[in-house]
Amino acid sequence: MWNVEVSPECIGSGVCAGTAPRHFTLGPDGRSRPLATPTAPDEAILDAAVSCPMEAIAVTDSDTGAPVET
Repeated sequence: MWNVEVSPECIGSGVCAGTAPRHFTLGPDGRSRPLATPTAPDEAILDAAVSCPMEAIAVTDSDTGAPVET
């Protein structure tokens, strides 16, 4: 399982929601939010993290806390 966090640096570009709509949504404040955390590993989450213009998405292994390589 993976933990997915979006930092306050999020500018709400929507790239993550467009790249991985099953995992991210834009909240009422215009910032991205993960739909579920922890969540099953999915390459789309990593694609969203890499695509984020603010590098605001962190993905970690929920058992070890280690960053998941993007």
